[in-house]
Amino acid sequence: MTVQLYPSIDLRAGRVVRLRQGDYDRETAYELDPVAVAREFGADGAPWIHVVDLDAARSGVATNRQVIEAMAAALEGRPSIQAGGGVRSLDDAAELADAGVARVVMGSAAVADPSLVEVVARRVPVAVALDHREGIVAVEGWTSASTLSLRDGLVRFPAAEAFVITNIKRDGELLGPDLDGIRDAVMASDVPVIASGGVASLDDVRALAAVPGLGGIITGRALYEGRFTVAEALAAVGDRTS
Repeated sequence: MTVQLYPSIDLRAGRVVRLRQGDYDRETAYELDPVAVAREFGADGAPWIHVVDLDAARSGVATNRQVIEAMAAALEGRPSIQAGGGVRSLDDAAELADAGVARVVMGSAAVADPSLVEVVARRVPVAVALDHREGIVAVEGWTSASTLSLRDGLVRFPAAEAFVITNIKRDGELLGPDLDGIRDAVMASDVPVIASGGVASLDDVRALAAVPGLGGIITGRALYEGRFTVAEALAAVGDRTS
């Protein structure tokens, strides 16, 4: 399996931002045009872009949907967009698909009603987000803990095309990825796992790419802070998957 790189664009009020550990009060805003950022990632060769509507994740209101549509229109499917945040119904997913999104990410709604993933997957491919603190999946924009464990979540969504797994304590902190946790998740799942959170260096990218069976790597803050480029990360992935 070739590991796919997913440079990420988190949106809040139309701006490119990053949160630390999912905390909306610990936001870094970047003076960047999200459409231009998406184009740059595509020009560097990214096969996917991971987009999160942080406003919708918290409130359910798709504040950034027009921005996502503009990004998809600019990219014309190259790279593909995987988008989430506030996808809580078939209508939400269908609107994103109609906007040009190739795969939607469902978190809170999937945890609340696993059957909804099967319904949505008939319309557009679904990645289920299993973002966790100490192995317990968080919901509502990471503001609340569910009763679902990460291990149970990995076998609960047979219609999912992928799982996006984030150790929230590492997200946006540049502390390195949770390699042991990701290895365990990959071994426990028949569905491809996309690792998110903590990537700080090309060595982190290489270490994740070396995890047998890993499906993808999401990276954000390290790109925006110039620690490496998309092109360099793609080369690092290739170094470990060739």
